[in-house]
Amino acid sequence: MLLPKRVKYRKAQRGRMRGIASRGATVAFGDFGLKALEPGWITQRQIEASRVALTRLMKREGKVWIRIFPDKPVTKKAAETRMGSGKGVPEFWVAVVRPGTILFELGGINKKVAEEAFHLAMHKLPIKTKMVVRPMYEGA
Repeated sequence: MLLPKRVKYRKAQRGRMRGIASRGATVAFGDFGLKALEPGWITQRQIEASRVALTRLMKREGKVWIRIFPDKPVTKKAAETRMGSGKGVPEFWVAVVRPGTILFELGGINKKVAEEAFHLAMHKLPIKTKMVVRPMYEGA
């Protein structure tokens, strides 16, 4: 599972997900990318499930880049706990994603395989996504 080795603060505030992504919004490493169309939190489990779906369909061909990292802790209080008594303990980690963020990139495979792989990965994610192609791509 993906999670940070160390963090400055154990518990983080929820924050807001307004606006579109200014960073990480272009295909930088591979030929194809999976782009987020709406804001949301993506958990470490969802990222891993998507990665497994991608690599399984590609059958060890090509390369996968994961462009997001879950660095935000999400806390939860125990069930049936009375109000007060502070914030809960960190339960899991999420990556904050805004519209336009590239989540995954693929390279070294043809477009048809990339479309099928991303189609499987889309079903593992809680937000709407679409496949984008690098502007200078010259494949078949």
